[in-house]
Amino acid sequence: MMKKKSSSQSAFFQWRILTGLFLALSGVLLTLVGFGTFSAQAQQKGKVGVTSANPLVPAAFDCAQIAALGIDKQENLRAGAIMIYCGQAVGGSPEADGEALSFAEKILAPLLGGTDKNLITGTDSGTHITQSETFVAANPNNPDEIVVAYNDSRGVFASPINISGASVSTDGGATFTRLTRATTGQSPFANTFGDPVVLYNSPTGTWFTVWLDAACGGQGLGGYKSTTPANPDSWTHYCIHTGSGDDRESGWADNNPSSPFFGRMYVSWNNFSDGGSLRVRYSTDNGLTWPNERQLAPAAPFTRNVQITGDANGTVYVAAMNEMNGGLTNRANKFYRSTDGGNSWTLTNTGPTFTAPGVTTCPNSYFACMFTSTQGGYWRHMGWGQPAVLNGVVSYVYASRNTSNGDGGNVFYIRSSDSGVTFGAPFQLNTDATTRPQWQPNLSVAADGSLLAVWYDARESTTCTKGNTGVPCYRMWARKSLDNGATWLPDEPFSDVVTPLPGQPDAGIITEYAGDYDYSASVLNQHLHPWTDGRVAVNGASQQDAFFDQEAGGGGGGDEITLTAEARSRGNKARVTLTWEPADGGDIEVLRDGSVIETTPDDGSTQDRHRNASGSTFTYQVCETDSSDCSNEVEVMIP
Repeated sequence: MMKKKSSSQSAFFQWRILTGLFLALSGVLLTLVGFGTFSAQAQQKGKVGVTSANPLVPAAFDCAQIAALGIDKQENLRAGAIMIYCGQAVGGSPEADGEALSFAEKILAPLLGGTDKNLITGTDSGTHITQSETFVAANPNNPDEIVVAYNDSRGVFASPINISGASVSTDGGATFTRLTRATTGQSPFANTFGDPVVLYNSPTGTWFTVWLDAACGGQGLGGYKSTTPANPDSWTHYCIHTGSGDDRESGWADNNPSSPFFGRMYVSWNNFSDGGSLRVRYSTDNGLTWPNERQLAPAAPFTRNVQITGDANGTVYVAAMNEMNGGLTNRANKFYRSTDGGNSWTLTNTGPTFTAPGVTTCPNSYFACMFTSTQGGYWRHMGWGQPAVLNGVVSYVYASRNTSNGDGGNVFYIRSSDSGVTFGAPFQLNTDATTRPQWQPNLSVAADGSLLAVWYDARESTTCTKGNTGVPCYRMWARKSLDNGATWLPDEPFSDVVTPLPGQPDAGIITEYAGDYDYSASVLNQHLHPWTDGRVAVNGASQQDAFFDQEAGGGGGGDEITLTAEARSRGNKARVTLTWEPADGGDIEVLRDGSVIETTPDDGSTQDRHRNASGSTFTYQVCETDSSDCSNEVEVMIP
């Protein structure tokens, strides 16, 4: 089956077939050094001399070393391949075809955000079609230029391996193009293993992607940079850290000309070459070199790098987490701060313990999972969130479950008004009365002091079935603050549809993987948020794609005229019913894909009929002829 994408579609990579990551023997050897000592003969569930079919697994790897090397705690795809090889995790598998949503696909116009964009443009085919785990940034000097980086499995068998991807917008997020080199059919980020970060350096006008990079020590930190990001042939390679056990990196660039550290860039990560210490590197020459490294926390007790961010005055913050041995145990948030451009760091706050989100442990037992599945658990998530800082106010969102009623997750917000030294009591952002889960939140702050928190939310469903297109599961919900987190508006839908729970069909990727984070951002007063979505089916099953939407800061969401749409089909005939309010009389123009298809009385409803259009996507809008006031745009897929 072909995976058809609109001209603006978002993609998230699912680390599918880790099977191609080590292409060069030198890279393999460097990686083995990072994993420590291993025996000459592999031990796989008591078997001796077992050879892995997955190139991501080092030759003759000793499975008894998994815990000692911290492989069970790493989030990257290579660690997952080793867990599969050693029988401590399960690879993905295709899900049974579900009943298509042919009865109706109802698109409710969200009060926050606009029309969802799918970042995977063009056509995908075959099995290496997983895109997820997203990171977005924008050019403050040209806000029309937006880059979203993500994991992308289309190059898992490429030579060299390439499981990293990005999509670029040059029109402020109205459309995106997936970066693809004509000569290779792959992204520009060859020999990288994903874990996306994307940064813009304002002094030089240069974009930087950061990945786990085979050319930087086997599994170090590196990536590609460009001054013309929309040109897939313009990206050139560089290294940040030569390492063999790097994991879970994050990044932030200081682009404020008034900051004393204008132009500095920072990357935080866990270094499992020494057991998992928390570290930061920074560049003082606009990314030309990265010699400055600091340790924030030792390997024990283990402190997970969550995300890094900064304030307009140049102060940098790292949000971290004590996972307390993983699973469904307790957690504690931790915050580190640097006021001198990354030279020195202080642990400013260790929060109270809270219960981990999730309903079961994942198949490898260390990570918590948000859903049960036939493989033992799906969508690993430990409660991680994202910090945002403005004018000394540190905001953070995270997830925690309710142990008293079986609710697998709620989203909480905490706020510090003294630069991360003390935090107020947690405030629950989701207000639903259900016991359905909310999880994996992200947070952005805009220049006007508005905050936008966005999270995965299953309140509109009663059950979720992995990969089943006939079972709607979750929608992205959001909540906005207009005063830097002091008060909050009601929570509202953010994405346009309730998507099925996307599957993970790749046998080379651990079955519970659905992306570990989404890093949102802002440009001027616009909030930019990507996520993982399952609305696009391939081979009859829902699968992971990356999507994008945005919301203006200040004010409330939505438009003066609110449009909703509902599509129904029977056989080769389909009908889209458009409903809007208020309906003020007079006439109204109905636009499909930007062109007027009819002028009709402004009575609040009309229909658009189609034949042989199953699977096609249309964008609708209505505009009053007398006032030129227009509604929100609504994207509809014909079932």
